[in-house]
Amino acid sequence: MDTYLLVHGAWHNGELLEEVADAIRDDGHKVYTPTLLGNKNGDLKTIGLSEAINSLTSFIQEEEITSCILVGHSYGGMVITGAFDKLGNEYIKRLVYCNAFVPNPGESLNDMVPPNFVSLFDSIVKDDGSVMLPFPIWREAFINDASLELAESTYAKLNPHPYKTFTDSIELSLPPSEMSVGKSYLVCQEDIAMPASLPWHPRLSEKLGLYRLVTLAGSHETCFTNPKLLGKKIIDAGRD
Repeated sequence: MDTYLLVHGAWHNGELLEEVADAIRDDGHKVYTPTLLGNKNGDLKTIGLSEAINSLTSFIQEEEITSCILVGHSYGGMVITGAFDKLGNEYIKRLVYCNAFVPNPGESLNDMVPPNFVSLFDSIVKDDGSVMLPFPIWREAFINDASLELAESTYAKLNPHPYKTFTDSIELSLPPSEMSVGKSYLVCQEDIAMPASLPWHPRLSEKLGLYRLVTLAGSHETCFTNPKLLGKKIIDAGRD
């Protein structure tokens, strides 16, 4: 039995990964789905990337989690990279990136998205420091394999995201390619949240150095459209 810790992406929270977690639990594993600082009800939306990373490392230490498989979806890739850099192999035995951002030292999430995305986010940031993904982008680019009904019902569960976590540069002692930990990259093949000219794989996955590639059908939001398949593939990505 392994211990998995699933880290959500932007606009999400841990509760939205529970169906995926249940699919992994059904295979006999222990699974945690924490919510990062900035995405909890009532959280300040002015927090930055280091604070989000620290909320994850604190959770791992407080729960006395060791040798876990740390899975990050999308923005969660930034957070799991920073968490491993702080905690090391005693706490984390493998990093799994699920269509996730892979930062080198000094990079921000906004450094890895198209310039028009940055312009959009800059134009819609709210006074409280948050950004909300517009529904048309959610429907066509993030959850393109869902019915309109599912797209609308899941969108209603999202929460405004602290924009500073996108603009902050990450502080790392090593690039991911030099980190001594097992690494996997999980690719949802219908994911067009990033354009074809700036794909998740291999553009971001190759920054891991040596890694395991796992693929599956589905959009960026396979956690909603096919959580059981995603859970199975996370197990494939996390196995020894």
